[in-house]
Amino acid sequence: MITKDLERLCIDTIRMLAVDAVECARSGHPGMPMGAAPMAYVLWTEFMRHNPSDPNWFNRDRFVLSAGHGSMLLYALLHLTGYDLPLDEIKKFRQWGSKTPGHPEYGSTPGVETTTGPLGQGFGNGVGMAIAEAHLSARFNREEATIIDHYTYGIVSDGDLMEGISHEAASLAGHLGLGKLIYLWDDNQITIDGDLALCSSENIQGRFAAYNWQVIPSVDGTDLEAIRNALWEAKECQDHPSLICVRTTIGFGSPNKAGTAASHGAPLGQEEVTLTKQSQGWKTDSQFFVPPEVRTAMDNISSGMEHQKEWVSRRSLYQKLYPAELAELEAIREKTLPAGWSEALSELSVDSAMATRAASGQALNLLLDKVPGLIGGSADLTGSNKTKGKVQNVFTCQQKSGTYLYYGVREHAMAAISNGLALHGGLRPYCATFLVFSDYMRPSIRLSALMGIPVIYIFTHDSIGTGEDGPTHQGIEQIMSLRAIPNLVVFRPADANETRYVWREAIRRKDGPSALILTRQGVPSITDNMDQVAYGAYVVTKESASEPQVIFIGTGSELQYATAAAPILEAEGIPTRVVSMPSWELFAAQSKSYREKILPKSVSVRVAVEAAVSLGWDRYASHMVCLDRFGASAPGNVLFEQFGFTAEHVAEVARDAILGA
Repeated sequence: MITKDLERLCIDTIRMLAVDAVECARSGHPGMPMGAAPMAYVLWTEFMRHNPSDPNWFNRDRFVLSAGHGSMLLYALLHLTGYDLPLDEIKKFRQWGSKTPGHPEYGSTPGVETTTGPLGQGFGNGVGMAIAEAHLSARFNREEATIIDHYTYGIVSDGDLMEGISHEAASLAGHLGLGKLIYLWDDNQITIDGDLALCSSENIQGRFAAYNWQVIPSVDGTDLEAIRNALWEAKECQDHPSLICVRTTIGFGSPNKAGTAASHGAPLGQEEVTLTKQSQGWKTDSQFFVPPEVRTAMDNISSGMEHQKEWVSRRSLYQKLYPAELAELEAIREKTLPAGWSEALSELSVDSAMATRAASGQALNLLLDKVPGLIGGSADLTGSNKTKGKVQNVFTCQQKSGTYLYYGVREHAMAAISNGLALHGGLRPYCATFLVFSDYMRPSIRLSALMGIPVIYIFTHDSIGTGEDGPTHQGIEQIMSLRAIPNLVVFRPADANETRYVWREAIRRKDGPSALILTRQGVPSITDNMDQVAYGAYVVTKESASEPQVIFIGTGSELQYATAAAPILEAEGIPTRVVSMPSWELFAAQSKSYREKILPKSVSVRVAVEAAVSLGWDRYASHMVCLDRFGASAPGNVLFEQFGFTAEHVAEVARDAILGA
């Protein structure tokens, strides 16, 4: 039996592991784990259904530490409840090669569901996980056989709730009635700069009530019974997400630093550590001490084997009754693509002047019938982004089996939610907006690349071709800034043919996100050798002689100007090659011999043609027809001509380069 004294001992163990780890690393955030340990203990040992021996059990409850700076809280819980995180890893907190990095990292530590630290991201991820659970349960559960049934829990901080992304994500979560989403707010009233009153006086409870959340106020963060009651109350509410407002003291137990910013983001200091341990009745002559009775109690409490065994029994019944449905669920969990799935893309009808966003919409519509688990939406630009399939139902509060999400004007939350959908498993998310608004999404895009999860980002209206909306809506620097993100594969197809095969490559990707950069305006059909799209760059128009004197490298809608300039030079006796480069990243991944074959070093005049900043093009080109300024408001065709995107100007740049060589 777990006595109150033993419960306190378990909680103090969590606190002191955090204190010692931060002190040993000489960096970190001890205050949050010290204050939040009681609520985390109750949640993990009494409410969470999880199995430390099988961290990827599909029907486990998900836990998100959105306040990722308090990572030692999570690491202590994982260690004490039996995950594969030995004490030696706790001792290596924040050190090279450890499983305990400064902020939780998905894929580095068993039991960590998402990478957090940039505040607000975990809040949005949790909303995505809750949407995934709601969708999959509505889609696959049957009255006599339930196979998907779990909660998403999280601990969020004052900082998380200040970030704009939390406003966006909370608003949508309340609108969608995500009743299995429960967040505990670590209300400690402290930021790095000092008291929260320095920067905030808002009514958090009123705000979340307005978002259509159940708000459970005034929970004492040291009262385990109050925390239990609040969690039960939250679980009983099935039609609203819940925010449990837990008042805590940052740095709890520290005689001189509790309740102050001094305990937030720095070690307590050895003298204060000793005083803290003395005040808590803890051993002062050793680090990383775990009382034997705590280890026994936490191991016994946290055993999730029974939960999983019961689920396995339900799964067996489900398999007998619904074998086809289970096979489909398993396929999307494993990201298995059915045989012949990409053949559907051959049905895409191409006209002579199709916008690549339109071709993308057709390709997606075809893939929705062939690729299990595709789910996505747009940030209030569905018609412009071409992202809703003809037979796609909408995910709503009343109908959660739908696979289309109307995100509203919430770009940042949309991206973080998409990450959560992917992290949950069983789904392949995509999301869309105009290219220029990718800036609002960048933190989430960066994290999907860091985590290596296959979110597909669709960015339309990709250049000055957007036209009359003017420079505020014309992406100039965004393409190159996206190419700068490691592990993000950026695709900029030149026409409808390339677009369909860009979709093929994006669907094939399992270890990272993809960004599709698409035109508003129609573009001519130029390409046809689509197998080479997978190589990132290939020859579209071959030179007349044995070796070119000029190579044009075009992307997206500007490839047409390169292909139109080549005959001008050829007529002047200048052998000219045209290369389409839909993906820098895929081209860079090819063998040295292939890259040399496409862009031989012997050809010194290489002209890049792209209606975006020239920064970075010196990697492949000697000269650029690019756009190192903002656009303007006018019809797109006028802008291209005014800014020098014509066959004649492209040819002139190459001609001048040859003369100057």
